[in-house]
Amino acid sequence: MDRVAIVGASMTRFGKREGEWVRDLLAEAGRACLDDAGVTPDEVEHLYVSNMASGEFEGQTGVPNALAHDLAAVPAYTARIDQTSSSGGAGVYAAWQSVASGASDMTLLVGGEKMTHRSTAESTDVIASLTHPVEYKHGVTLPSFAGLTARLYLHTYDAPRESLGKVAVKNHKNGVDNPHAQFRKEVDLDTVLDSPIIADPLRLYDFCPITDGSAALMFCPESVAREYADEYAVIAGIGGATDTHVVHERADPTTMRGVVESSEIAYEMADLGPEDVDVAELHDMFTILEFLQSEDLGFFEKGEGWKAVEEGVTDRDGDLPINTSGGLKSKGHPLGASGVAQAYEIYKQLTGEAGPRQVDANVGLACNVGGFGNCVITTIMEASE
Repeated sequence: MDRVAIVGASMTRFGKREGEWVRDLLAEAGRACLDDAGVTPDEVEHLYVSNMASGEFEGQTGVPNALAHDLAAVPAYTARIDQTSSSGGAGVYAAWQSVASGASDMTLLVGGEKMTHRSTAESTDVIASLTHPVEYKHGVTLPSFAGLTARLYLHTYDAPRESLGKVAVKNHKNGVDNPHAQFRKEVDLDTVLDSPIIADPLRLYDFCPITDGSAALMFCPESVAREYADEYAVIAGIGGATDTHVVHERADPTTMRGVVESSEIAYEMADLGPEDVDVAELHDMFTILEFLQSEDLGFFEKGEGWKAVEEGVTDRDGDLPINTSGGLKSKGHPLGASGVAQAYEIYKQLTGEAGPRQVDANVGLACNVGGFGNCVITTIMEASE
């Protein structure tokens, strides 16, 4: 089977995009990706849109076929990919499948969300609707899950509260060099630790912002990729998995089984292991998630992720740079776009186009998490030879 390659990528500025709606953001990223790949709209055979809640946020449905019109990509087959906050990763999976199956030789994936026109309470309520109805009825939200899990992790593994703050400090520092990031400003540890409590022990700077934005990727068989680009990235392995819908049914809330299972599938497909990964983008919607994912992906022993951050292992100049983009924490989290933007960053790293964020990397991994680990997509990418 011909391997699936990514030959172009784009990302809009993340942040508050006043006067622009989801169709505007998707079209901006889609056009830029077509230009980056050197692909004309009529060459696109499949067009996927990763989006969680355009209907809930702005009453806009039918976005994939509208985007095909806006990009002049008619009559491409279109579909919307919704897998809550891992919709972007699920879109990567769908686009990979469309090419790997032979159904399409040129597939465009665009992920996007428009959120900032709604209040924080309204946005939190939309996102919380993915939880189990019984938990939702009792007012459970993802921030509350994060706080409870962070407290359990700190207690179980004797981790200092400051270690979570250092994740925020690291990712904000990385975001300074990302021209697309929502927050391009460093923060110090005192600022993080003195910020208002949101879900004890987590404070304001332990959470990602509400964000508008879009990102896009162009997929094709590797044999076709050589016609469009000298440097490209290949999907070496990809896996998806789910965990229990009800979080309290999990044997250990500090272990995300969806991350474990999806990464095992991806590693086996790629014939690689955690030790082969040079750079990773993890879903740090909350700082605690960077610890949990880095351990469940096999980068560090259980309960040791916080030590890696303390020792600088995950810094941009460390042995395993994590979230060179700034992560969701600094870059922003426009739900449907986040997983696509993670793959965008890995693509840029592997093709040597990451600018001041560039690290030495031939293998990269992106882990996109839906809900509180309810669904997960892990993608492993390799640089072209």
